Amino acid sequence: MIETITSFFLQLADDYPRWNFIFFYDSFQWWRLVGGLKMTILLSIACVLLSVVIGIVGAWLQGSPRRWVRLLVQGYIQFFRNTPPFVQLLFFYFALGQITPTITGPDGWTEVPLISNVGWAIISLSFFAGSFNVEIFRAGIEAVPESTREAADSLGFSRFQSYVELVMPLAFRVSLPALNNNLVNLIKTTTQAIGIAVPELLYECVGIWNDYPSALYPTMTVLFFVFIILVGILVAGMHKWEKSMQIPGYGAS
Repeated sequence: MIETITSFFLQLADDYPRWNFIFFYDSFQWWRLVGGLKMTILLSIACVLLSVVIGIVGAWLQGSPRRWVRLLVQGYIQFFRNTPPFVQLLFFYFALGQITPTITGPDGWTEVPLISNVGWAIISLSFFAGSFNVEIFRAGIEAVPESTREAADSLGFSRFQSYVELVMPLAFRVSLPALNNNLVNLIKTTTQAIGIAVPELLYECVGIWNDYPSALYPTMTVLFFVFIILVGILVAGMHKWEKSMQIPGYGAS
């Protein structure tokens, strides 16, 4: 079976030189593509989870009785929402990366950054998406009736207990459609990690077609359909989650 596939794509490259699917018959190029896909999935999962946590915590802090806390959160939101994510990525890696500690490498004498380019990509993209998630969850919290929160107060719930056990579960259901859109954009934004040489899918695809210009069209085609599949999986999962969490009067209908 594998030999048949290899022969087919070898023949295709001979017959149509501009459609050289080299990664389907060259094992080295294949594993470059697989490695890039794994890194893209890693970035997507890590950034999605971290950005949601940032959104939940930030939305809670927005309701803090301390004015300086609210101002701090608002400053964070304005900074990350009003600057391009690619510029933020470069700032984190090249500016903050210069002042972060280093550790001794495996050879015992080289200095290795404590946070790698992958780490900075996760941090930067998560904070970018998290700034939108804060506002998404804030809108969800405001949709929870005031009487519901008053009932929690009358039962002796602390502000934290009320948020965790009552307000946030309801707000989360309201926020899911908007959260879905933001997380889809986040997955697509992971391609910008190429700017700091993170070996994600776009980075590896560029490397392949730089080495083999005849593979330009095939790699772009594969890249296009891989992201359609990744985004489709996320959308389908979020849609199923919405349906399973739906409560009459809350969330998407």
